Amino acid sequence: MKFPELRIGHMIPKIPVIQGGMGVGISLSDLSSAVAKVGGIGIISGTGITIDEMRSHIRKARQKAAKGYIGVNVLFAMNDFAEKMKAALEEKVDFIISGAGISRDMYTWGKQAGIPVLSIVSSAKLAKISERLGAAAVVVEGFEAGGHLGTDRPLFEILPEVVEAVDIPVIAAGGIINGADIAKAFDLGASGVQMGTRFVASEECDAPLSFKQKYIEARQEDTLLVKTTVGLHGRAISNHFTDLISASDKLRITKCRDCLKNCSYRFCTLDSLLKSKDGDVENGLVFAGARVSEINEILPVKKIMEHLLEEYERAMQLKNSFA
Repeated sequence: MKFPELRIGHMIPKIPVIQGGMGVGISLSDLSSAVAKVGGIGIISGTGITIDEMRSHIRKARQKAAKGYIGVNVLFAMNDFAEKMKAALEEKVDFIISGAGISRDMYTWGKQAGIPVLSIVSSAKLAKISERLGAAAVVVEGFEAGGHLGTDRPLFEILPEVVEAVDIPVIAAGGIINGADIAKAFDLGASGVQMGTRFVASEECDAPLSFKQKYIEARQEDTLLVKTTVGLHGRAISNHFTDLISASDKLRITKCRDCLKNCSYRFCTLDSLLKSKDGDVENGLVFAGARVSEINEILPVKKIMEHLLEEYERAMQLKNSFA
């Protein structure tokens, strides 16, 4: 049994799984190329790295992934959004994916370059707007996702509404951990899935071992929502830093990276993510999905993909036995 086929523009991956773009420094050339090489779609997060660093990772990923598909995630909320997107297009990535806002220009730039642009949305309304503006596909992200959240509704509640609202491919994201989740997403009309949290606990993930270990050790009660300076809630694993920002409204900014178009300046979200990326997982933000506690080992990306297919096959066999 095989996964259903996913088509987005020129991309027809062997496995309809997109690896989520995770900043800062969590999904770069090592993780994205590993996912692309085994037949999925890899994403380099452009958040928190320089344009030159992003270009370098795109080229490294391309070299490692051979003919695999590599895209870049750029966030509209960041000050360097336009420059990052234009640089990624110049590098002729396979696609651009963007969240934290919608820009009419990004679809125009993508169309001019002949490169698909995907939008991360959290409602049917935003999906329809994205399609009208020129999105090649939408990633619908539910409340279960890690990092910044655009909704308080669960994925499988929103997904059918988005599928009904648009004619472009719909990618299900947020809380997708195993093959059974993938089977359910397809059953509800998704064309593919995006997975972030599961790929953090992979050997090839660009995050430090201490970051991955935080995932492996997390219990169900260890994830919580924190209000970041972006103005949205983000889901993270509890640590000293989350205790601090949850208990006090008067934090002193130790370093401002001046990265956001709009910021509360209560603390520096980017600086806190850089700290955890550098290995200090107690004094920085460690974003993770709601089901991180279900992950109990660090595996090679190839093995993760094999498990996903096995789990998907079991789920489909069980479904067919009741049909």
